[in-house]
Amino acid sequence: MKKKNTIVALALATVFSGLQAQDPVIMTINNKPVKKSEFEAVYKKNNGKEVNNTSKSVKEYVDLFSLFKSKVFEAESLGLDTLSSFKSELSGYRRQLAAPYLTDKNTNENLLTEAYERSKMEVRASHILVRLDETALPKDTLEAFTRITMIRNAVQGKFPSAVEISNYEKLLKNTTEISKLLAGKDSNIYKIKMNSIRNLEANYKAANEKFQDLAPKTSDDPSVLDNKGDLNYFTVLEMVYPFESAAYNTPVGQISNIVRTRFGYHILKVYDKRKSRGEIIVSHIMVKFPKNPSDQDKANAKTKVDEIYAKVKSGADFKELAIQFSDDKQSSDRGGVLPAFKGGKWPKEFEEAAFGLNNNGDYSAPVLTNYGWHIIKRIDLKSVPEFNDVKNDLKNRVNRDSRSQMGRVALIEKVKKDNGFKENLKNRDEFAKVLDTTYLKATWKADRASKLGNKEIFNLGGKSYTQNDFAKFLETQMTFRSSTDVFELMKVIYKTWIDEKVIEFEDSQLDKKYVDFANLYREYRDGILLFDLTDQKVWSKAVKDTSGLRTFYEKNKNNYLWNERADVTIYKCLNEKISKEVRKMLAEKKDDKQILEAINKSSQLNLSIESIQYLKGENKFVDENWNTGIAAKDFKDEKENKFQVVVVNKIIPKAPKTLGECRGNLTADYQTYLDSEWLTYLKSKYTVKVFDDVLSTVK
Repeated sequence: MKKKNTIVALALATVFSGLQAQDPVIMTINNKPVKKSEFEAVYKKNNGKEVNNTSKSVKEYVDLFSLFKSKVFEAESLGLDTLSSFKSELSGYRRQLAAPYLTDKNTNENLLTEAYERSKMEVRASHILVRLDETALPKDTLEAFTRITMIRNAVQGKFPSAVEISNYEKLLKNTTEISKLLAGKDSNIYKIKMNSIRNLEANYKAANEKFQDLAPKTSDDPSVLDNKGDLNYFTVLEMVYPFESAAYNTPVGQISNIVRTRFGYHILKVYDKRKSRGEIIVSHIMVKFPKNPSDQDKANAKTKVDEIYAKVKSGADFKELAIQFSDDKQSSDRGGVLPAFKGGKWPKEFEEAAFGLNNNGDYSAPVLTNYGWHIIKRIDLKSVPEFNDVKNDLKNRVNRDSRSQMGRVALIEKVKKDNGFKENLKNRDEFAKVLDTTYLKATWKADRASKLGNKEIFNLGGKSYTQNDFAKFLETQMTFRSSTDVFELMKVIYKTWIDEKVIEFEDSQLDKKYVDFANLYREYRDGILLFDLTDQKVWSKAVKDTSGLRTFYEKNKNNYLWNERADVTIYKCLNEKISKEVRKMLAEKKDDKQILEAINKSSQLNLSIESIQYLKGENKFVDENWNTGIAAKDFKDEKENKFQVVVVNKIIPKAPKTLGECRGNLTADYQTYLDSEWLTYLKSKYTVKVFDDVLSTVK
């Protein structure tokens, strides 16, 4: 047994020695070790990637770094790292730092490349939607999927049999929405949905363009009555990701597979794909049709637009014409300029005319749309930029889009695989015994699950997640809900719980897995502590310590001197005649009140008086009359267009500024003094020992 313990001890010593060799201690500060990796990371970051790693350069940095770490240790000794404000701020920084690590980078890069390639193309498609909630129950999902499947078959000429229609009717009556409506004797929505299926064959045979003519009869999209499901041209990041993918992956002329999005189930028919025409900026002059226009209204609009067009052709300023005549009041104030747009945003006739203009400055003949007449002028056209030029912007847009979740999903699956994820759904499903309608009323309690025995539901990385853990999570997710199947709801919440715990597990491993993350996180942590400590010891203290500030002022007030100043009274006169009157009254020893009353008797604009002190160099005219008494000649102020009579009352010799007069500079100097005193204290308190053999290996 003794031999075995010796072997184990030797093995551990070998492992420890290996770890020390990989990341040795580079210095100690009051016997607290600092590893080489930390010093090297900060050193390289502050000196650039290509550092000058001469012994002199590295040794000079030791003083800066050791002082920095001494401040951090001082902050810890004062308990600043235990404050809730510190923990909250650091937690926020950590979430930001962790975000790029909690997603699969390969997936994100592929999404970015895919988005750029798709941006080169525009797709025109129509769709039919069967609306379905994201959290729908299985019975509602089954009804919606059955209905969209029947519709997809029908637009391709395959119609449901009487048996299939009958089976669908049973599904429909069993859905959450319809069962409630029928119980309340409301059958309208039930009839609409049933008729959309019963009449598929008849509607198909009566249709000219099968897909678009069937869309108004079958689609739950409210806009379908206006557009027959036609979405015009669109490009990347303009539709939800699954829908976009179906559009780009379906060949022209064909019907897509069934697509599930957050809105429900869709099928698409793709009519065209074309190279992106880029992004265009135009201005337009619009002659709008009134509501329900008569033939005379339309004739008047045509006459008006032709008159404006004649002015454009004759060389009149397009911007001025838009401001004066355009009925589009949202753009007319800007000279008719519209926001930049790509294909698919405006009526087809408008876009064809806009993109048909060959050069900036070209304008179209009057163009008719459903809204009225337009004359369009091209301002600028930008083609699809190179990938590197839009990479950052595209990355931000992808990150804001739902597709960004794909990176998270991929990471979750990878973490599960790498860390031996195992689950026992039987133990999860035991919650059917303790969950009831009180959960829907948000009154259910987690301790009701204690009777289940706290068995393991899943295991990740050797850590067990139990029924009690899940019960606590369920309680946090409670909210008032409409009547639904509680067991099915539990399964949805269970999926969320697993995902959160997997991400939480990966988050806890970041410091160990990624050196860059660990270094950056430590840098943020130490930086916050350093800021808080410096604020406490120097910055805020200099502002709040009024007694210390006054003592510092008394000792150093001769450092804050006013140079020689002239105390001056300036009489600002409306004209030269008034300035002469002022001079006369000054010679008669009249005071300012008497002079103002006399001069401003006819108008308060005649004279104003200002008393001010000037340093040499602040007023050229005063500099030329740096003696007490009335200046020999008047000064014409061109800016105010007034004549000034200047009286130098006295010359004030050099003197210390009052504390209030020098508070800004004084406070800054007091901060410097406090900082110096504090650094002296730190150097006396913290003893630094550097291991030169390790320091010499820094690269």
